[in-house]
Amino acid sequence: MPNTFKSSIQKALPLADSELVLRAQRGNMQAFEELVKRYENKIYSVAYRMLGNQEDAKDALQDTFIRSFRFIKNFKAESSFYTWLYRIATNVCLTRLTRKNKKEKNTYSLDVKINTEEDVEREIPDAKYSPELLYEKKIMQKALQDAINELPSDYRSVVVLRDLQGLSNEEVSKSLQLSLAAVKSRLHRGRVFLRNRLSKYIEV
Repeated sequence: MPNTFKSSIQKALPLADSELVLRAQRGNMQAFEELVKRYENKIYSVAYRMLGNQEDAKDALQDTFIRSFRFIKNFKAESSFYTWLYRIATNVCLTRLTRKNKKEKNTYSLDVKINTEEDVEREIPDAKYSPELLYEKKIMQKALQDAINELPSDYRSVVVLRDLQGLSNEEVSKSLQLSLAAVKSRLHRGRVFLRNRLSKYIEV
């Protein structure tokens, strides 16, 4: 009985990405669907920050997973699955930005708010959720997204992955296929750009 119980526990443990990828490469749709569940929120967040509106972010999310499904058999374990996925998502977003810039001359819709855990609209009896502070937070979030939308796309992808998604410089380097020096340079310039744009919101 103890061995059987132990075995059942082990089977219930979540599978590693590498195992799910192997199964997906063999045609296991459930494995691929599990990978989608694990990363759809993060990829959506990247797409929203890159593109600036909900509709385009949803389309980019769908395109990212369609492409990853098509090419997952070509995935090599030279990097982690999520860095490979971020690379696809970033390329999808950059392609959309290029097309959009040509059509709309770099104008974006900023009316839609990203749905994340940071969007606080529940009634919580805490001073930090006072109407005044929530309003200030919304203003700051919009100002941040406005500033990100003004970033050159090369800087934007680095800043989004490094500062908003929490990837390391090395992971960003692998995801975007850039040298570490290029990542650091673009990150520095992107941060300076954002700091200048957001200076009136930041207490010095």
